[in-house]
Amino acid sequence: MFLIQNTLVSLDVLEKEFCCDLETCRGCCCIEGDAGAPVTDEELKQIKALLPELLPQMTKEAREVLETQGLSYLDPSGEQVLSIVNGKDCIFARTDHRGWTYCLIEKYYNQSSITNHQFIKPISCHLYPIRLTRVGEMMGLEYHRWDICHCARMLGKKQHIPLYRFLREPLIRRFGQAWYDELCLTAEEWHKQMSK
Repeated sequence: MFLIQNTLVSLDVLEKEFCCDLETCRGCCCIEGDAGAPVTDEELKQIKALLPELLPQMTKEAREVLETQGLSYLDPSGEQVLSIVNGKDCIFARTDHRGWTYCLIEKYYNQSSITNHQFIKPISCHLYPIRLTRVGEMMGLEYHRWDICHCARMLGKKQHIPLYRFLREPLIRRFGQAWYDELCLTAEEWHKQMSK
């Protein structure tokens, strides 16, 4: 683990190579798994504000879950997560005519430059496969290895893209530019030491 400001960063974040291969996986991380994406109270407020725009695009099943269960629930560990459909699909996931799954929140963000809409999607989704955990009073960053991301590991290895470089944008979004610059310097120093 490396200490970057007030966070503990797993060595895997610096060493593992990763690059989403949407041509192969088609966004299946939004419709696989057994729990929704972790979400903060602030993110829930932002999503609620977007519901009038998102509701017409949600599936009938997702609207029913939203009506009966609400936007989120507590998973078995007590973490607040987005509601899911049929025990696996995010309520904001849609699949297009090609079989590609996409996020309605992110789609709206990409189409909303005129309205200055700033919320791209929950940070837990944006940062994946990095998971944020509590380590005492500190925040920990750990690499989560999921079988469905095998193609992303292969593409990352082929293109030599370290995980922390692939996730530059969401890491800066969550922790800031100064934090990310320090992470990059730490990674460079670590790789220099390893190459000696």
